[in-house]
Amino acid sequence: MRTKSLKKNKINVITLGCSKNVYDSEVLMGQLKASGKDVVHEDEGNIVVINTCGFINNAKEESVNTILEYMQKKEDGDVDKVFVTGCLSERYKPDLEKEIPNVDQYFGTTELPGLLKALGADYKHELIGERLTTTPKNYAYLKIAEGCDRPCSFCAIPLMRGKHKSTPIEDLVIEAEKLAANGVKELILIAQDLTYYGLDLYKKRNLAELLENLVKVEGIDWIRLHYAFPTGFPMDVLDVMNREPKVCNYLDIPLQHISDSILKSMRRGTTKEKTTKLLKEFRKAVPDMTIRTTLIVGYPGETEEDYQTLKEWVREMRFERLGCFTYSHEENTHAFNLEDDVPQEVKQERANEIMEIQSQISWELNQEKIGQEFKVVIDRKEGDYFVGRTEYDSPDVDNEVLIDAKTVYLKTGEFTTVKIIEAADFDLYGEVVSQ
Repeated sequence: MRTKSLKKNKINVITLGCSKNVYDSEVLMGQLKASGKDVVHEDEGNIVVINTCGFINNAKEESVNTILEYMQKKEDGDVDKVFVTGCLSERYKPDLEKEIPNVDQYFGTTELPGLLKALGADYKHELIGERLTTTPKNYAYLKIAEGCDRPCSFCAIPLMRGKHKSTPIEDLVIEAEKLAANGVKELILIAQDLTYYGLDLYKKRNLAELLENLVKVEGIDWIRLHYAFPTGFPMDVLDVMNREPKVCNYLDIPLQHISDSILKSMRRGTTKEKTTKLLKEFRKAVPDMTIRTTLIVGYPGETEEDYQTLKEWVREMRFERLGCFTYSHEENTHAFNLEDDVPQEVKQERANEIMEIQSQISWELNQEKIGQEFKVVIDRKEGDYFVGRTEYDSPDVDNEVLIDAKTVYLKTGEFTTVKIIEAADFDLYGEVVSQ
């Protein structure tokens, strides 16, 4: 039998899934550090916390495989304890406890105090905004609300994250100030639904007022909006976007589909006509806006005609940024009662075709940028290039600007003015005009 070593415990936090999970891991790590714990992110440690994703099949598979991988390491004596938290754990805790019983303990999405206690730490209420950020130092996610009240038929998020709960403006300002003091220059506002922000606390949609407060935070240069729901979008946000240079002319607004019959079955509360009108209003109000959206193909009952409607609409709208996913049949969602009747290969063909159309649109829009100058933030150095982004691009999902590192030296996290000299489907190549 292996004798227990006297080495000091090191807690390794592993994050799977979306930016909301990244944020939750950072809060957990901040709490652990405040309790004097030695904590690392996706490194080496004898105690492991896996923050799981349970959104769609691929994500669930990755989460389960990661748990099994660390259970093997525990069996081999490479790690001492494994704790599992996050969305998968929230959604399937009884099943997981039965199938993978050797995990030391499972915790849901709202059980942070219990998880900290299991790790020998105390939950400190006074630590508003204290996080150990895991993103590059120049940007950080700011989660402005938790949960979702929308009834979308395909989505399991309310099962895992509960009802919508906004964070008060004053708390978010304190958090933003602390991030800025640590060198963060770009805030990426995230929630399951930004559109709904404030309805529970202030009895009105209050995203515009939040932005008015955040732009006053010294040291923050860019504020970016992710995951806004189209129905009930607060149009006063566009006034702030126009007026305040710190608010990026960028909006991530997942639209999912455009065929009226599919939108109705998805319970999206909108129509093709309303959605198209909304996007035209966006473009009119902020002509320089970049719109990112995501679509789902292969939803139950999606006919060839529904798909052709979607495809033509993508061609017509010419989104600057677009992602397309195949439908995942999720138990306990409303759509799970429908027959998952589109074959997987058809789903994949449709997704591929949409992305081919988008890559051509992206290439054409990028060609128009050649010769233009943009303010660019440098995220990292990779090979022979410094890699940066304009205000029209979010990290990890959007276009990047590549600058030849042999001709110039740039600092990560700094802004520079770049002239675009060449453009591909999703990459821009530039040279520095001024630093």
